[in-house]
Amino acid sequence: MVTITIDGKQISVDENLSILEAAQEADVKIPTLCYLKDVNEVGACKMCVVEVEGSRHLVTSCNTKVKEGMVVNTHSERVVNSRKQVLNMLLANHDVRCFSCSKSGDCRLQDLSNEYGITKSCYPGSAAKFEAKKENPFLTYYPELCINCQRCVSTCNKVSCNGTLHNSKIGTRTLIDAPFGPDWKETDCESCGNCAAVCPTGALVAKNRKKYQVGKVKKVLTTCPHCATGCQYYLVVKDNEIVDVEPANGPSNKGLLCVKGRFGSFHFVHSPERLKYPLIKNHETGEFERATWDEALDLIAAKFTEIKKKYGSDALAGFACSRSPNEDCYMLQKMVRCAFGTNNVDNCARVCHSATVAGLAMTLGSGAMTNPISDITNDVDVIMLVGSNPEEAHPVIGMQIRQAVERGTRLIVVDPRDIGLSRQADIHLKLKPGTNVAFANGMMNVIIHEGLADEEFIRTRTEGFEELKKIVEEYTPERVAEICHIDADHLREAALMYAKAKKAPIIYCLGVTEHSTGTEGVMSMSNMAMLVGKLGRSGCGVNPLRGQNNVQGACDMGALPGDLPGYQKVTNPEVIAKFEKAWGVELNKKPGVHATDVFPAAIRKEIRGLFIFGEDPVVTDADQHHIRKALESLDFLVLSDLFMTETAQYADVILPGTSYAEKEGTFSNTERRVQRVRKAVTLEGEMRLDTDIFIDLMNRMGYPQAQLTSEEIMDEIASLTPSFAGISHRRLDKGESIQWPCPDKKHPGTPILHVGKFSRGLGWFYPAEYVPSAELPDEEYPFIMMTGRILYHYNTRAMTGKTPGLMEKEGHSFIEMNTEDAVRLGIENGEKVKVTSRRGTLITTARVGDKVSPKETWMPFHFPDGNANILTNAALDKYARIPEYKVCAVKVEKLPAEDRLAENF
Repeated sequence: MVTITIDGKQISVDENLSILEAAQEADVKIPTLCYLKDVNEVGACKMCVVEVEGSRHLVTSCNTKVKEGMVVNTHSERVVNSRKQVLNMLLANHDVRCFSCSKSGDCRLQDLSNEYGITKSCYPGSAAKFEAKKENPFLTYYPELCINCQRCVSTCNKVSCNGTLHNSKIGTRTLIDAPFGPDWKETDCESCGNCAAVCPTGALVAKNRKKYQVGKVKKVLTTCPHCATGCQYYLVVKDNEIVDVEPANGPSNKGLLCVKGRFGSFHFVHSPERLKYPLIKNHETGEFERATWDEALDLIAAKFTEIKKKYGSDALAGFACSRSPNEDCYMLQKMVRCAFGTNNVDNCARVCHSATVAGLAMTLGSGAMTNPISDITNDVDVIMLVGSNPEEAHPVIGMQIRQAVERGTRLIVVDPRDIGLSRQADIHLKLKPGTNVAFANGMMNVIIHEGLADEEFIRTRTEGFEELKKIVEEYTPERVAEICHIDADHLREAALMYAKAKKAPIIYCLGVTEHSTGTEGVMSMSNMAMLVGKLGRSGCGVNPLRGQNNVQGACDMGALPGDLPGYQKVTNPEVIAKFEKAWGVELNKKPGVHATDVFPAAIRKEIRGLFIFGEDPVVTDADQHHIRKALESLDFLVLSDLFMTETAQYADVILPGTSYAEKEGTFSNTERRVQRVRKAVTLEGEMRLDTDIFIDLMNRMGYPQAQLTSEEIMDEIASLTPSFAGISHRRLDKGESIQWPCPDKKHPGTPILHVGKFSRGLGWFYPAEYVPSAELPDEEYPFIMMTGRILYHYNTRAMTGKTPGLMEKEGHSFIEMNTEDAVRLGIENGEKVKVTSRRGTLITTARVGDKVSPKETWMPFHFPDGNANILTNAALDKYARIPEYKVCAVKVEKLPAEDRLAENF
């Protein structure tokens, strides 16, 4: 600590603070324009200058450290005159058009000019004129409003770490080279808008700002509905319409947003395509007809009750929506268990991360991410990224990983494709799809042989090591190199880098889980971490990035066939007794049917009635023809959704639900953080809260469910779920940020799992042997096809597809193939091709390059003009019943000339 004097006030402050930070602690106001803490501290604008006793020159307070005995004057005549001089110079070349500027009323330059009485510069400005860059659908750059503060450049390069904003010189003027012009699609700009968010003037601005004036809108703090990063932001509402999004400084996003969160999270709410009234299918005409809520719910209750009486409770099933709040998922599973009388309830984790839930629960005792996002991207030595492309699937986490690499963190990428982070990786193991278990066993072989295993951790905190050791002994680097198509020395180097690092998290995603051996792939990740003792401590752990915004929460809430809320087993008599007492009903004791097994069961007529809440399995599930056949086989199908989806076409009754912006509740993000969702708008139509729909249907089917608000539902969840016992809307609304488990109302939550002891007691080394994928290439189908996400869309595009700019950037399907294969087949980049598997055929566009290896291809699953799930294989993992999306065999063919001509028209 040092003692300094600011404006006659003596204070003691940390010696590492700047004068500006010290002044802020003392509630002394120093104006700034260019300053952004830890991002832009260059002192370029000179607005923050102060007078320091003994110094000939004024000093910039933002980057001058305090010293013992320093005497500072922040508002002397000399200081004020200097600031006025700065404003005069800035305004000389500034197009003062405040009435037409979208940042009017929210412009830092305007505020300071008014404060210091400088409304017009005393200097003549430059005669040069510069054209605005307006072609980007989301962002505009007005050079004549730029004050060259460098905030945007520093944010792009140091925070988003995308590196697409630069300085450029035109004569004596320094301007920002913003990639928003005619070639915006060809640049590396991700349109995240983080640059515009920090611009202190109207130079870099989001086009949404043109729709409203600050002060004439309300802002509602809520949670992003896209991926499971759990970004916090404000919905900006004008006249009951969401017009914009502003980032909040949430624990997982720290003021950052991606293009989907900032620009693709509200157009769908107000889409004219929204379902607004209940619909009942007229089976004579095949058309849907508008119905009243009483007609729709009475019909559903009657039909489901009839099926239940005739075929038994287990002839019914329900799917929860992993994009909906925890409270919705809880009431859906309660409806299925209490009113339907079955445990046939599941959610879309079954087709993405159920392998995580099953695998980590078996080996560690808890099927969830072990460490917080900030913990595994901030102060770490090595990051091992396996089967995950966070720059596109979890972009704000991707930004934080890029920040870590910029700070010196070493990066190991294990992925069959060249992803963006591959360029920054120290090692990229471009392994053959479906060989994750072999890779992990090879890593452990090297670690053991090099004497780098944590023997004390293994001895005191684990079991099963000797059996695993025998297995991995066979996975020499040379054998693994042959299986995985990688370099044996690169594998050795990766193993040493990971094992020797003090802090090294494993981060993985669907590239590990979506395989017929996905659960064993997950358990192999925990095997590696246990082997080197990197669990239960900061900067380490096994960290799955969950796909959808609340897929973690849907599982937490018991939307699983074998688990009640909080992963309490339906086979545990004590658990069943507790829930029977609380719910006042006798529960089914038999584990239910997994979602992926519901469809073959429907074809066999074992399941006859299905309630689907907010999911579109025709588009999202593997082997689309199989799903369509299953839906056609049902006696009665009900869908509750926002839009008329492809699955909805098969429904007997469609119910219009509400979006995240129209309800209260909570989401649980990928790091187990429970965060609030808040109502921002009320829309025209007869849409109802989904919880009210479930409650009404329960009562009509004979189960007496009291009417509950979202807050009251969370209280019920807490009363029955030990890991949520201390969580409530009231605590969250006070600003607390809580990660489960939170066992009581005074508990702060648990950032890091398995500290000192695993949830299951001892961690279990699962003895996993490599088993090839269920379907491998052959002479007829010579290519491996993988699937995945792209930055600009989210799953079925039900939300992002309603944002024109996102569709303009990426609006059609494509298949990535290697240059070598394309040359052999005579296929050129951008050419239409036919792709065929054993399950179907589609036409799409070839993107030729070296992202994928020879004999391998990759497709996004977002687009209806080439739905990859027509082709994918429904082979299921034996534990989690998860489909093998990441590996199926296909052939790619050049279209005949006449077909190419027809495609062009």
